[in-house]
Amino acid sequence: MSTSFLADTFQTTIPLVSTKDSTETTPDRESVKVVIYGSKRGVNNTILTLYKLGFAQVNEWSPLLPSSNSGEVMSILTRHILTT
Repeated sequence: MSTSFLADTFQTTIPLVSTKDSTETTPDRESVKVVIYGSKRGVNNTILTLYKLGFAQVNEWSPLLPSSNSGEVMSILTRHILTT
């Protein structure tokens, strides 16, 4: 499997992403969801690959949930993005 990712090309002085589980709504934060659909094996393998790449901890993803397609599951990751 070959993957290609763009490297960060800018420096920032403030964190752009907060991974804290908070329901607090503020004007400078936006909730963003990442969803993976596929077979149980495919979703689990993708979550592990994203973990190895430093994208998210395995326990930050939701448990596998049934999707609207037969034989398919999904998992959701919610991140809180700073908008300022």
